[in-house]
Amino acid sequence: MIRAKQVVSALSLALILAAVVIIDGQDNQIVSEVCLGCICNAVSNCNRTLTCSGDVCGIFRITWAYWSDAGKPVLDQDDPSSPGAYSRCVNEPFCAAATVRGYMARFRQDCNGDGVINCDDYARLHLLGGYGCGGGLTPLYQQRYQECRSQFNENS
Repeated sequence: MIRAKQVVSALSLALILAAVVIIDGQDNQIVSEVCLGCICNAVSNCNRTLTCSGDVCGIFRITWAYWSDAGKPVLDQDDPSSPGAYSRCVNEPFCAAATVRGYMARFRQDCNGDGVINCDDYARLHLLGGYGCGGGLTPLYQQRYQECRSQFNENS
């Protein structure tokens, strides 16, 4: 039952993000909504009650350095140099997703060496970073990510 709730949570986030993409007319994103949902599920179960804890914030558990490497996206009417811009962005799901997309665009690479760049690589980039994404994933992250991807692959 818990796994079903996790997948539903990832699916809910993916559908919300898809609606925003359709509204904005940005359907050529480097990272799909399903992929974002599975990364979110893997890293935090897409728990929207998460804010900042230590040096990580939001549903994607983003650090300041990650946000900076992603180009410092901000909420509308915000300024990346203003105090709190980082936490305001990464604690808001849509801005956090834009941060992940910005990071992936900057560090896009074949992390697992299979000759293609896809969500498996983005999941590695998100957890391991752009300078060492060939390493191993933590068991829980790997399990949550694979369960989510399997669910969407079976149903698409």
